[in-house]
Amino acid sequence: MSLLKRLEAQKQTEQQTQKPAGEKHKQTVVRSDPHQGIKAKIHKRIVDEMGSEESKVLTAKDADRSALEEVVARLANTVMDEEPVPIPRNDRNRIIIEVVDEVLGYGPIESLLKDESVSEVMVNSPDQVYVERKGKLILTDVSFRDDAHVMHVIEKIVAPIGRRIDESSPMVDARLPDGSRVNAIIPPLALKGPCITIRKFAKDPLRVDNLLAFGTLSEEMAELLRACVEGKLNIVVSGGTGSGKTTTLNILSSFIPSDERIVTVEDAAELQLRQDHVVTLETRPANIEGKGAITMRDLVRNSLRMRPDRIVVGEVRSGEALDMLQAMNTGHDGSLTTGHANTPRDMLSRLETMVLMAGMDLPVRAIREQIASAIDVIVQQSRLRDGSRKITHITEVQGMEGEVVTLQDIFVFESTGKDENGKIIGHFKPTGIRPKFLEKVAANGITVPNEVFYPK
Repeated sequence: MSLLKRLEAQKQTEQQTQKPAGEKHKQTVVRSDPHQGIKAKIHKRIVDEMGSEESKVLTAKDADRSALEEVVARLANTVMDEEPVPIPRNDRNRIIIEVVDEVLGYGPIESLLKDESVSEVMVNSPDQVYVERKGKLILTDVSFRDDAHVMHVIEKIVAPIGRRIDESSPMVDARLPDGSRVNAIIPPLALKGPCITIRKFAKDPLRVDNLLAFGTLSEEMAELLRACVEGKLNIVVSGGTGSGKTTTLNILSSFIPSDERIVTVEDAAELQLRQDHVVTLETRPANIEGKGAITMRDLVRNSLRMRPDRIVVGEVRSGEALDMLQAMNTGHDGSLTTGHANTPRDMLSRLETMVLMAGMDLPVRAIREQIASAIDVIVQQSRLRDGSRKITHITEVQGMEGEVVTLQDIFVFESTGKDENGKIIGHFKPTGIRPKFLEKVAANGITVPNEVFYPK
């Protein structure tokens, strides 16, 4: 979106702060900004300067961010110099930063998005913004002017990727240019006002070395997971919300050899694969007439016709689980996906439920046989009470015994207590059992040392 369109959109949303008295949702006015008048003059000056020869950088499609900031800062200083009452230097600097963030970024939360220590940003209402730092939730002093200000930021996020949000479609999943995941929900569903949740992604994707440094897994576990991916085992990463499933899926995907063709399927594209031969597919919501939606099921089925060596599904939530299992059972070995569950056993139950959501009237035994033959490994990830994230189980799916799918833990995390700072102490422990899938891994030319599976 060009800078001119951004400013025009902002002006429209600011005008919407005065709503008719009979409107359902009442605007929440948070604070009066003493410098709002001067900011409005700066915005007007920027719009007026759009056509000038000197400020053509403002309308250039590929303009450098630093050059844009320089032009906006210069125009802001010019407007403030014309004010009859001098503005102190500290206020000047703050005004310039806020105007630049509003025009070029995402308003008040821009500084939070730039803060590398912040992993999640949560706007509950205009006057309540939380962040997650090191696994802990912290209330910030950041606030918006009112609901319309929050709506303006949401529009700036969703418009560039062709999504929309309004009363007829009051929920949206989106992404930022850096791949960060965004969810927004607005009135009448959100009673306190528009709500934004942003799961940030690191500029440089985490590598397995980072997880080792964080204590998320052990070296032996990392070696086994690398062998599982290179040996073309089908893997499901299971865990609760915010447990780090997508990060782990990214790292597992990095083990895929660069000479293989990878097709990724996601609701909002956020995987950061470093290989060259990657095709990224993303779902599409229905248009304003309720037509044209492309679901995960549609994309998973289509991916089978794209000659993939690997299929990576960002997350299975419903009927696409059946198509994913069928793909795993029909020669697409080495497929990866994630799902919400608290234990490996719960993940199997969730998969059964999701297959039934596909609308197929299949007997439970048939579904379990599909699951048992398709999935080789379940990687269970959890966020512990101290905010740390651990891979608590690496579990093999061994097959069926009667009506039950047999599971066998290969690695587990054992907690031994807490230290004086409340940090959970524990260790990763191999169970001493060699998994049956090593034969399949060996058939693909990958060997795993025996020492990996025995406690030291």
